[in-house]
Amino acid sequence: MITLKNINKSFGSKNVIRDLNLEIPEGEILAIVGPSGGGKTTLLRILAGLESADSGELVLDGTSYNLADGNPTEQVVGVVFQDFQLFPHLNALENITLAPKLVLKKDKNASEAEARELAQLLGIEDLLTSYPFQLSGGQKQRLAIARALSMNPKVLAYDEPTSALDPELRQQVEQLILSMKNAKMTQIVVTHDWDFAEHIGDQLLRVQPLETEELSDNEK
Repeated sequence: MITLKNINKSFGSKNVIRDLNLEIPEGEILAIVGPSGGGKTTLLRILAGLESADSGELVLDGTSYNLADGNPTEQVVGVVFQDFQLFPHLNALENITLAPKLVLKKDKNASEAEARELAQLLGIEDLLTSYPFQLSGGQKQRLAIARALSMNPKVLAYDEPTSALDPELRQQVEQLILSMKNAKMTQIVVTHDWDFAEHIGDQLLRVQPLETEELSDNEK
């Protein structure tokens, strides 16, 4: 379980997150939903260690942690970014195996074997020699998920996973996220799509477009 205690974040005089308290039980899906400017992506970046909170505490399974000071081989949150951020000069297999080899120091055979297992789980086992420019949006998303999972994160997070997708692809993403839940993966989904959030979320954190653009536990 991940617990957030009194998390605060400001950018200059702009208060984005104020006194946020939240629990994310293991194996459940938290959907953070609301329009732009409410702090959704900022909260995601704090959880992933890409941004530091100004104050407050992050607790993982009862132990306080600070991702900025942590061991890079122990990834708490793996992020699937809105634009996927795949390496265009690497094929799908190389995209998945790069971080495990560089960060986790896994040998080539082990990292490739695990990559093939992830690819099979996500239905892209026939695309491992393809490059990102040869993949559809849905295939790129599955590749980005495989890459995030290759680092063995405790939580998988998505930033606007249905942005600019047609209804059929949106349903595929929904089914994929729910299949990951069946595999006992704790997930965080940032989205502006309220219907999508209701379909997938065990817990919804609603961001209200307040004048001060604050995200607090009063909006849950």
